[in-house]
Amino acid sequence: MQAKEIKDRLKSLIEQASSIDPNLARRLDEINRWVKNIKPGSLTAKPLVLAFLLEVITDSTIWLTIKSLPSEEEQKAKFEQMTPNERYWYGYLFPKWIDATDSKFYIWKQKLMAGEFNQIDDDIIKSIAQDIVSREGSFWQRYIADLSMATDLIVSSRQQKPLCIQVTSVSEEFNHQKYHYWKSTLHLWEIERGLFLSYSPKNADFINQLVNVALYNSDYLAGGKYLKFSRSFQ
Repeated sequence: MQAKEIKDRLKSLIEQASSIDPNLARRLDEINRWVKNIKPGSLTAKPLVLAFLLEVITDSTIWLTIKSLPSEEEQKAKFEQMTPNERYWYGYLFPKWIDATDSKFYIWKQKLMAGEFNQIDDDIIKSIAQDIVSREGSFWQRYIADLSMATDLIVSSRQQKPLCIQVTSVSEEFNHQKYHYWKSTLHLWEIERGLFLSYSPKNADFINQLVNVALYNSDYLAGGKYLKFSRSFQ
């Protein structure tokens, strides 16, 4: 989808949402005001912004499709067709974001536009995600989850219980404050459990170890638990 098509689609979704989910319409209008004065060529030169817009368009389209179904039974059936991670996103986290006051949204969308989005752990997160899939697990990834909800990946394993995970290369010595910030963010969004993974790239087997911990805790971490796992920085 080209930049102009994205902007046109955004306007169309605002109109559609206004009669189905006014809170979503307000969210989309906020995003539209953010990008409406940017020329398509300039927008095309901002791939992270385009990627975010495409995610929002995809999620909003699916959400409005669900909300447009005439009965709760049909909506429930639609959710049951989804993977556990999709169901957790569309049935819980995405509607929370639609309805809540997201204090971080104004800040991070400006950073995204300015190209200041920090992707320092991006390659590691991709490697973790690929390894999860190779072991018959699954993952979900969204800019909103990352930047507003401190969640790099939502992971499910055999028991199909989605778990929110944050990955950081900040060492044990310095990650205490980041861990508490992460935990408070999950509490704010009423995410009932989470895993904070701190790694050292000096450890040759750290991807395998992080994935082991992620998949195990997806199945077995109890509700109300926010576990910090640090791979040795020695």
